[in-house]
Amino acid sequence: MFLVLALLVVVGLMTTTIVVTVRDGYRRTPPCCNVARCNDARTAAEDFNMADIDSPPRRRKAPLPLPDKVALVLQGGGALGSYQAGVYEALDAANIRIDQVAGISIGAVNAALIAGNPPELRVKALRAFWDRMSAALPTFPIWGGDLGREWLHEASAAFVASFGVPGFFAPNLWSPFLALPGSGAALSFYDTAQLAHTLNDLVDWERLNTGPMRIAVGAVEVESGNFHYFDSANERLDARHIMASGALPPGLPGVEIDGKLWWDGGLVSNTPLSHILDTQDAELLVFQVDLFPAAAPRPTTMMGVMAREKEIRFSSRTRQVSDALIKLRREREAIRRVLDKLPDDLRTDPDVVALTDMAREYPVNVVQLIYRANDWESGSRDYEFSARTMAEHWAAGREAVAATIDRSELVAANILDGKTAAFDLGR
Repeated sequence: MFLVLALLVVVGLMTTTIVVTVRDGYRRTPPCCNVARCNDARTAAEDFNMADIDSPPRRRKAPLPLPDKVALVLQGGGALGSYQAGVYEALDAANIRIDQVAGISIGAVNAALIAGNPPELRVKALRAFWDRMSAALPTFPIWGGDLGREWLHEASAAFVASFGVPGFFAPNLWSPFLALPGSGAALSFYDTAQLAHTLNDLVDWERLNTGPMRIAVGAVEVESGNFHYFDSANERLDARHIMASGALPPGLPGVEIDGKLWWDGGLVSNTPLSHILDTQDAELLVFQVDLFPAAAPRPTTMMGVMAREKEIRFSSRTRQVSDALIKLRREREAIRRVLDKLPDDLRTDPDVVALTDMAREYPVNVVQLIYRANDWESGSRDYEFSARTMAEHWAAGREAVAATIDRSELVAANILDGKTAAFDLGR
């Protein structure tokens, strides 16, 4: 009975994951729950440890003109987060430097891995983390085409629901319905104590908080229901803040910070684009990486229904927020054009001055990179952590950036002209 309940609960598991800490140049590899299953993860961590930080990365000229700042916006989506890792790897290879990153849930984890490492180690940190997440489910041979792949996909997800992910979360010994009310075990099906160790292994918190890249992660306070961004520009972040952003109930436990209990920010908003625009102080290019598409074909099976329901639930608000923010920007742009046409004797009028201040802002271009699932991926895609699927998601992220760069002429023109717009060039 518990297995069935756990599987149903984790169908909603959209986020959390794991991150990284560097202390005095030394990186630790956390103990694995099962030595046989974690050999691959240890190998990845060892490769990460051996990174030559003195070797300058090979770069080429950026494929489009870059404004004063470039931001990366990472949506929540659990196991789909390796798509974001592939996106970052491709952006890094294209010499598109990221100045600011914001994330929700698994996006917060990837954001911490990026901001909490020097540029030459960021991709290695992402690779070490995602190899560790998928080490318990190595690549198996597949027979039967998409049908066989779908069954393997569901079996892998069922394994995660039953046994957890080493280094991330593990099932509680007892059902929460049998636990003492008010205790931690009564509030979730899984325990995420391992996550803190993983985060502290892969993230240099000093760099994350004082380095050149600004980072913000969103979470919701349980008692008030208020949404909040933990922002390195305003407060010091550690593993708790990343874990809070991905503490999706009832699967994962809330995280207490300074006497307040926090849950997954995706409960309120699954995209942190609004925070990036609210804190904008220069011309900006935003790469918004979404893990759930707003548009998709009509489902034909119950598995398809479950998948489509989740896509709508987590993507519609994202598109609404993006469209509303861009619409507001365009309206302000139109107001500024009208104000520029006013005669000089009206420019000092108090109402004109007030309107000028309200309409003042910097141009922004938002490039949307959206993961579009394969036919065999169901509603369990966000907690299916197999090595094969992780690698495919990662490759899809790289391909999305390549497709966007190949069609980036309009984005480049907008940047040069100082205009505001949103683009989905990967369709």
